[in-house]
Amino acid sequence: MCVSMDQAEFSGTTLYAGRLHHAAHGLIHVLGYQNTAANLAVGPNAMLLHLPARQMSRENFISAGRGPDVLSRMVDAVRPVPAAGRGGMAWMGWDSGQRVEVFDHDIYTVLLATDPTLLESALIQVPLRRRPRLNPLLLEFYAAHYPGHSIAVCCFDNAEAERAKPLLMWYRPTAPDRLTLPALDCHTGEPPDLDADVPVDHWVLLGTDEAPEDWGETVDYPPGLRHQLRQYLPDTVMGSYFGGCSLPNGDFAITHDDLLAGDLDRIHRLRPRS
Repeated sequence: MCVSMDQAEFSGTTLYAGRLHHAAHGLIHVLGYQNTAANLAVGPNAMLLHLPARQMSRENFISAGRGPDVLSRMVDAVRPVPAAGRGGMAWMGWDSGQRVEVFDHDIYTVLLATDPTLLESALIQVPLRRRPRLNPLLLEFYAAHYPGHSIAVCCFDNAEAERAKPLLMWYRPTAPDRLTLPALDCHTGEPPDLDADVPVDHWVLLGTDEAPEDWGETVDYPPGLRHQLRQYLPDTVMGSYFGGCSLPNGDFAITHDDLLAGDLDRIHRLRPRS
């Protein structure tokens, strides 16, 4: 239920998008992403995530630390909500030039760029056991359809695929009043088919620090959760499960106003520009 650099199967995807006013960073969005990966490639593989963010760096990635189950706890909080498959529905030290940052995060070696066409030249910095094959056509697809986005390529090897903690990151959004959860789908290493309907198996979870009283469901976080993680997590969440159906290929999105109103029927599929 995402885009991979080579043959793979992904299931049980959990997506979280939150909006909050952070004491140091100002108005930000927080993304949480987790799934079950089965790497079908002969060698290493990678997941690609596109984010409607201004410049990002490794400082935007949040360690799950002692909270490897924070997303599943959000799912537990909203699980009583009826499940539905809905149709139709500061700058962190980067310079102003285009470049790729390469760093380790949990089981991944991450390549982070605003220009996907630069990713191939940085691949040599990825350890060989995690270094996937990059399809130039896929990189050109992201450059054409997601200009102004940050692209994270999360490289992993076969042995590590099932041990991943949730990916958590914050960013300053280009569209602050719309929460977007990356869900573009293609598991072959080729560019996604934007005209296709794709099967979905997603929990979509949402939070905001502007939620009114009695909004959403309280999340039961584990005791001793580090402040470095807890400060980015919501007290309450809303969410829905999307599964057992196919939807147009694309991301999930909802406006902040609709989220505040608790109108999850307004979650819709967002498709990239042609």
